[in-house]
Parts: sequence; C-alpha cells; structure tokens
Amino acid sequence: QVQLVESGGGLVQPGGSLRLSCAASGRIFSNSAMGWHRQAPGKQRELVATITSGGSTYVLDSVKGRFAISRDNAENTVYLRMNNLKPEDTAVYYCRDGDLGVWGQGTQVTVSS
Repeated sequence: QVQLVESGGGLVQPGGSLRLSCAASGRIFSNSAMGWHRQAPGKQRELVATITSGGSTYVLDSVKGRFAISRDNAENTVYLRMNNLKPEDTAVYYCRDGDLGVWGQGTQVTVSS
C-alpha cells in the first residue's frame, strides 16, 4: 500500500521561505512521476509542480522563479522549495503520486505578517 506523508508547512512572513517534504513508502518511488498541488480556502485544488521519474520538471507560471521541485530517490522523498512567499501562496499543499493517483494528507502553509 502506497503512503505519502507531507511535512514542512507552517506560518511564515511574506518574503520568507519553506521547504516541503513528501516521504513515500510502499512502492518503487523512483518509477513514479510526483506532483505538488495546493488548495486555498474557497478555491479549487491546483497543480503547482511536477517531476518525472527522469527528473524533468514543470512549475506553475505564477510561482515560476520562486518554487522548485526536486526528488531524492534514495530517500524516497520529493521536495518543494518555496522562496519569496506571498500571502496568495497560503493553502494546504498536497503531494501526489502521479502514476497511482495517491494523495498525501496535506500540510498547511500560511503566509502572513
């Protein structure tokens, strides 16, 4: 059974940084395309970034240059580095195994002064 566990969220001031982690278990992690999504209050969940098994990445235009996705296959972990955070980045951030469609439980990111 595949499990994804996110961590690293929290409260940060505008302009600050966070690194989210998503630890995977239960399958060969290196074979999966992985993604980060977010859902702000009252809004639909949106795709933020993806990374293929080969390391190719996609990042949402509104966060390009501020967010970066990476993976460590030896640690079965995918990361989302978020710099220069803005209040509009406030959301619950979810990790997803793109091949199996499995979601993590989410981690809250709040950007506020």
